[in-house]
Amino acid sequence: MSNLLLIDDDIELCELLSSWLSQEGFVVNACHDGLSARQALKQEQPDAVVLDVMLPDGSGLELLKQLRSEHAELPVLMLSARGEPLDRILGLELGADDYLAKPCDPRELTARLRAVLRRRAPVAASNPFDIGDLHYSQLRGTVTLGDQEVLLTLSESRILEALLQQPGEPVDKQELAQLALGRKLTLYDRSLDMHVSNLRKKLGPHPDGRQRILALRSRGYYYCT
Repeated sequence: MSNLLLIDDDIELCELLSSWLSQEGFVVNACHDGLSARQALKQEQPDAVVLDVMLPDGSGLELLKQLRSEHAELPVLMLSARGEPLDRILGLELGADDYLAKPCDPRELTARLRAVLRRRAPVAASNPFDIGDLHYSQLRGTVTLGDQEVLLTLSESRILEALLQQPGEPVDKQELAQLALGRKLTLYDRSLDMHVSNLRKKLGPHPDGRQRILALRSRGYYYCT
């Protein structure tokens, strides 16, 4: 069973989702504000977090920033009653692995959670990637630039890993989405692009100034060697 921390001030919704997810094999701990969520995280780290954007004692986005600084690879799925594009973009920019607007279908939430948890499963031991000043450990899911370690989210590490498998060759967007999000992209869905943008910012350019990750129109992204 996977332990899930559900953070939402809508008590009725939490009860509904907790009941559904429990039947689907999750162990759910629900918190209704940021303070209790922070306390719960100190006691035990869950396997994944479902986090509402609006909390009674602050913004869920601020809590997401804290989560990313302390638990870089912890899967986080954001919820928002408004479902506004700005909320979605901010959540993804801050490192959310996925995003759903409320009211959400519990079956869709379950599918998204299972997808992200499958991607969190440890990989078999393999050789690391060394390309220029970049060193990527596939087993640990960590990247080092020179002597500096860069913290990546789960989605970012999966994208980088896919691109490093075939440097210089484009990887299709839908293929990357399956690896990074566990699902296909829908029309106007920019989730993958936001994850790639975050990854670019974290890695920065090559020492000679060239971008590390480039887009090839209608074909996808590739890592520039």
